[in-house]
Amino acid sequence: MQSSGIRTASVGDIELAYETFGDPADPPVLLVMGLATQMIGWPDEFCAGLVERGLFVVRFDNRDIGLSTHVHEAGAPDIMSVLGGDRSGIAYGLDDLADDTAGLLDVLGLGSVHVVGASMGGMIAQLVAIRHPERVRSLTSIMSTTGDPSVGAPAESALAVLLAPPAGDREAAVQRVVDTYRVIGSPGFEFAEDDVRARAGLSFDRAYDPAGVARQLTAILTCADRTPDLGKLDVPALVIHGEQDPLVQVSGGRATAAAIPGAELLVVDGMGHDLPRALWPQLIDRITALIAGAEAR
Repeated sequence: MQSSGIRTASVGDIELAYETFGDPADPPVLLVMGLATQMIGWPDEFCAGLVERGLFVVRFDNRDIGLSTHVHEAGAPDIMSVLGGDRSGIAYGLDDLADDTAGLLDVLGLGSVHVVGASMGGMIAQLVAIRHPERVRSLTSIMSTTGDPSVGAPAESALAVLLAPPAGDREAAVQRVVDTYRVIGSPGFEFAEDDVRARAGLSFDRAYDPAGVARQLTAILTCADRTPDLGKLDVPALVIHGEQDPLVQVSGGRATAAAIPGAELLVVDGMGHDLPRALWPQLIDRITALIAGAEAR
């Protein structure tokens, strides 16, 4: 699989690390990852599966994660104060992450792309379609929600791991990720501990910044309900969600599909808040079918 290697793009004051796979002449797919998760959360083999279907794949680190700019000067927000309504410590919002994403497309010379987002990445993908509709050929929102607080709320067990204090060293950080995915992962599929542990170690070595993750979390917690704007979209859309997702419960996916006119909904039994390897063929099939339809349109 032809890879560009890691490169950086200047988007305003932010440097975004990105990597591309495949032939730039093929239809472009932009993969957007979620909270606390680097671009390698889209595994190489998953990207290769899309390339094999004739697609040009772009993955990148959002700000405050991985090799992209970390907004250290903003400090670590007090999550409990934010939950209590104090907005004074917020460094940026999801709108800013969506605009970062659109800015990356400018640097890459891509007028429009097929956007695929997971979790917070799904929220960002939705906002790219809302704020920059001319840039989005199709939208796939995976294990995400609308921002309506009445849907998609985390189960108590998932909230506990989300708000746990940060680990102090590499070993503890890797173990924290493994323990987290035992709680939020897919109960209907084999838990690939070796893969999770290896990716967590690589992520730690690329960048470990709990304060950056907290800043991303405040962006999620303070985002407005997107439901009215999703209702105005005119774009082929696919919503994928796990029936057993404890972090963003399935009501969030159902609400997303209901909000976007004509959206397809795929609810997967046994899937939690991750992308188990056994599901990759089905997910790639559905994403590429949506893209094929959008390209034909």
